[in-house]
Amino acid sequence: VRAGRLSIAGRDAESIAREHGTPLYVYDLVRAEEQVRALQGALGHAGLRHKVRLALKAQREPAFLASLRGLGAPGTPESVGMDVCSPGEIRWAIDHGWKAEEISYTGTNMSARDLDAVLESGVHLNVDLLSQLDRVGRRVPGSSVGIRINPRIGAAFTGGGQTYAGERPTKFGIYPERLEEALDITRRYGLTIDTVHVHAGYLYLSDALPVVEETMRRVAAAARALMDAGCPIGEVNTGGGLGVRFRPTDRPLDLEAWAAVLGQHLGPLDIVVGTEPGEFLAKECAVHLAEVVSVEDRDGTTFVGLDTGWNVMNEHFVYKIPFHPILCRAADAEPVANVTVSGHINEGNDLFAEDHPMPEVEEGDIVAIPNVGSYNASMVSVHCLRPEPSSVFFTDRL
Repeated sequence: VRAGRLSIAGRDAESIAREHGTPLYVYDLVRAEEQVRALQGALGHAGLRHKVRLALKAQREPAFLASLRGLGAPGTPESVGMDVCSPGEIRWAIDHGWKAEEISYTGTNMSARDLDAVLESGVHLNVDLLSQLDRVGRRVPGSSVGIRINPRIGAAFTGGGQTYAGERPTKFGIYPERLEEALDITRRYGLTIDTVHVHAGYLYLSDALPVVEETMRRVAAAARALMDAGCPIGEVNTGGGLGVRFRPTDRPLDLEAWAAVLGQHLGPLDIVVGTEPGEFLAKECAVHLAEVVSVEDRDGTTFVGLDTGWNVMNEHFVYKIPFHPILCRAADAEPVANVTVSGHINEGNDLFAEDHPMPEVEEGDIVAIPNVGSYNASMVSVHCLRPEPSSVFFTDRL
């Protein structure tokens, strides 16, 4: 905030919207680089050999990917790899500069077409079902694969809408007590398990580190069991889930403490520690700008209507993440009323925020919704035949 006005990469947010039109995504690519280096630094300080990958499903804008590609040559410690979950994402990653050996595929419920495409591509495959492992063995006996395990525990922000692992059964991963069945399949087909993968987190912060610690203890035990059975485990991929602050009361994730937890449990295995965040790398680097097209009292509730909708910014609706709209011209002004901020999609629940405190808002104002760099632009639809939003990318800060 500068002189009361919201800025993005050192530029006035409202002026950006007036120049480029709305709805609009505005990216500060420097922030993504900062997050990559912070993550790599924390893992290095913990004494861990590591690989950082982007979860491509979170953010696939070409300019964003070009920025990541420029951080390091393939295979170097500074580089960022890719984790993908569909044949289309494999093609996208390769088309935007990644080599097959930099890409891991961790998907679920793969069709025969999916499996054939993945195996033909040369990327590393992590399977998450015993039946998948059997199908791989029948297609390519003697090959190497990773397996995703489900440790029956997972960390997430309070109220989150995603569950990858926990007490309730989920569709992800092989349970530890069934690893012997997995080993039987590998022996039958001469397969080699070289990677242990886990996805047991979603947007967690420092308050969830005790859960992360127990998760890593269970993951390390599973990896050790496989190693004791003769599997040459070279990497434990801890998945994604690392969070960033998106509510005023949030405490940031302590990366050094997080990496220390990984070091405590995975360090003794002498393997590469992988991580593949989407939110952590991309979420803070983008802001969505929209114009206020209506302000109207409806039975005592003030509705602020925007020229954008859930079709172009649907993370809030899919993952239950709260949005916090900001009035660009008065970003730090005291609120005067609680309002409901709504979109232009012809659905009753196209509401970005309810009972949200804001200064006085007028038609023609520009409103910003921050922290939308992941799982928004990558999930755009044309519901109601509303067009895709435009995007602006800044590679420097003023």
